[in-house]
Amino acid sequence: MAELKYQPVSHDQKAFLEKAMKRKGFKEAYEGLADEYALVRELLAARSRAGLTQEAVAELMGTTKSAVSRLEAAGRHAPSMTTLRKYARAVGCHLEIKLVPDSRPTKGSDRIAKKRSAG
Repeated sequence: MAELKYQPVSHDQKAFLEKAMKRKGFKEAYEGLADEYALVRELLAARSRAGLTQEAVAELMGTTKSAVSRLEAAGRHAPSMTTLRKYARAVGCHLEIKLVPDSRPTKGSDRIAKKRSAG
């Protein structure tokens, strides 16, 4: 059997997005998945820094390559904290979760501000 050599397919993400944003409904759907895409970028960057394949990460996590592939695919499912911790450990990282205040007030923040000033 012939030896298979990995040959990545080139992909211009910026050009792809520019073209896709012109399609009806794409921009809203894409923006709705912004957090998921940000998570995927973090996962892929961490795995790349660690120099690991999906197979290697799967072995370190005690799971399958297909499970790692699903984890690294945006919008498919919401991973558990346990899964994210295992992935982080496998790629030599720790998991850090942050709640970052919005720069604009929300309904909830208005309600809290009124309670504080009344109390």
